[in-house]
Amino acid sequence: MVVWAQVSWRKLERTVYKLQKRIYQASVRGDVKAVHKLQKTLLNSWSAKMLAVRKVTQDNQGKNTAGIDGQKALTPKARLTLVEKLEISRKSTPIRRVWIPKPGKTEKRPLGIPTITERAKQALVKLALEPEWEAKFEPNSYGFRPGRSCMDAIEGIKAAIKQKSKYALDADIAKCFDKIDHKKLLGKINTFPKLRRQIKAWLKSGVYDGRTWFPTEEGTPQGGIIYPLLANIALHGMEKIVKEFARTLPGKKSHNESQISLVRYADDFVILHPKLEVVMKAKALIEEFLHEIGLELRPEKTRITHTLEKIGKETPGFDFLGFNIRQYPVGKYATGKNTHGKPLGYKTYVKPSKKAIKIHYQRLANEIDKLKSCRSQIELIKRLNPIITGWSNYYSKVNSAKVFQDLDNLLTWKLISWTKARHQHKSTKRWIRKYFGIKDGSSWVFRAVTENKNLYLVYHGDFHIQKYVKVKGEVSPYNSDLTYWATRMGKSAELPTRVSKLLKKQKGKCTECGMYFRDGDVMEVDHVIPRSQGGVDNYKNYQLLHRHCHDIKTKRDGTHEKSQIIEEPCDVKISSTVLEPSHVGDNVA
Repeated sequence: MVVWAQVSWRKLERTVYKLQKRIYQASVRGDVKAVHKLQKTLLNSWSAKMLAVRKVTQDNQGKNTAGIDGQKALTPKARLTLVEKLEISRKSTPIRRVWIPKPGKTEKRPLGIPTITERAKQALVKLALEPEWEAKFEPNSYGFRPGRSCMDAIEGIKAAIKQKSKYALDADIAKCFDKIDHKKLLGKINTFPKLRRQIKAWLKSGVYDGRTWFPTEEGTPQGGIIYPLLANIALHGMEKIVKEFARTLPGKKSHNESQISLVRYADDFVILHPKLEVVMKAKALIEEFLHEIGLELRPEKTRITHTLEKIGKETPGFDFLGFNIRQYPVGKYATGKNTHGKPLGYKTYVKPSKKAIKIHYQRLANEIDKLKSCRSQIELIKRLNPIITGWSNYYSKVNSAKVFQDLDNLLTWKLISWTKARHQHKSTKRWIRKYFGIKDGSSWVFRAVTENKNLYLVYHGDFHIQKYVKVKGEVSPYNSDLTYWATRMGKSAELPTRVSKLLKKQKGKCTECGMYFRDGDVMEVDHVIPRSQGGVDNYKNYQLLHRHCHDIKTKRDGTHEKSQIIEEPCDVKISSTVLEPSHVGDNVA
């Protein structure tokens, strides 16, 4: 325990990050020999092994989830033992399959849970493999990549249709994670033999569903640390195909290339172009590309529409990642037509999709119905506030003001029904005074009167619409500009307001270790002076720490307070209230 606690983690992180930067730079140059040599060095590095073990045994939420061997939550001594025996090999233990419900659906999704040892090996391999592929990935690929999120994909689409309305192919790949051809994937990774054998062993390890073992002849299981990266590698090249196709069209090559766009978030993607026939040909090319790696489009979730005009029975616009993207005629030319019969003026609006709104409101209504018999409204407010805050934070970067207003109206009526059900024989004025108060000029704010102060419900309208700045096209967290990435984290749409303020206050650094917070780090809001020692709940007494740094501080202070945990599993989602792509949240192991 003493040895693990006394490790200079700051030094280890710097050592590994320097190697990762060199791998990234060698990959940018196209120096394959140097990339493989540096990757071998990193895989054999004691520093990298220590960080990999710390990630899966201390930081990840899945540290308390056991694989088929039943091991979880290792002690410091066991962690060091794991580091000593952590080696890349040609073997792998099978994964354990569990079934989790899909958000808003009755069907369930299979989740694969590797053992702690395999998770540590996967974390180690990801440290070596990710920098190489971050130098290769296309600029409009956003899913499961460090420093990129759903909002970046949405801003990429907005930029593509800003100057001109376009036809859109909104497509989804059927069973992407379950059908990827292993041979094609390994050929695409094109790494050195030892690492290839290890990745092949993970792909072929099989799964235990209950007590029954099933072979895995295709696909990448959802749940491991390395599998999202492997899926991204398998789908790499889609944007290049449509860009090369556009250059073959009549006209200026550079103009044709700029007219077509492919924006991809994991297995969801959209193709945009002013001409329908070009979109159709691009779709055929993508289908051919997917067929080569064992995949195909899902017909029921694939549609061609136009951002501004109605096509047959298809309404204008499309839904993507829980957002609705559509253009509306505006201004004095809104009803005017050009020589082609199309509207002359339009404006692009991005709003929460109807499906996202419905699921969110249904969750709020279910929580209110569950607590009809609770003694006070304090519990109800405490249950609703995090749900409203997470969802509103996420959608506050688009045109959501009207949606927020409508949701608040529905929520108010639902709360009125909740209060009526509790006081059927009392006058309306009496229960209105008890449950609703005045705040910021509004007289219908749900509240709870406590001994010290009033506790108010957070409303969607409390969140102001803010502009989101898209990530620069081909920049990477491995390009040494840590200040840029720390600043972006502080402005992230997925982070709660308190965490964003603390990131800005601490200039993107952890106050315990002094290292920059990086994408994927698990953060905890901690009290500088513990509440058990008289600490108060305000920003002067808050600090933001890595989870492992918080463990160190807790042991040093001799306290065991529960702090607010802020995580970013996979890419973007920090709250289950947000309607994300169907696969987001799989990487819990």
